[in-house]
Amino acid sequence: MCNQTVGLIAAGLEERGISTVVVQLLREVAEKVGPPRALWVPFPQGFPLAAPNDPARQHAVIEAALRLLEDESLEPPALVDYSESEGGNDG
Repeated sequence: MCNQTVGLIAAGLEERGISTVVVQLLREVAEKVGPPRALWVPFPQGFPLAAPNDPARQHAVIEAALRLLEDESLEPPALVDYSESEGGNDG
């Protein structure tokens, strides 16, 4: 789905009280659209959870995204870079 569309949908859901996290492939789109919480990942288009057949790495990306929901210090719009060296969240 379009990176911009996902960010706009996330903002709309948040306005209705539903917490969201966007896994974002295009940093410049996240900066422009400003979804409430976004995890920027350095992977190629079409691979938001990294390469296929790497469940451990994919799980780490999902965990990093879900941690954004738990981080009460984040003020929307929040854009966090995914970092494998720190388990996914370098704040």
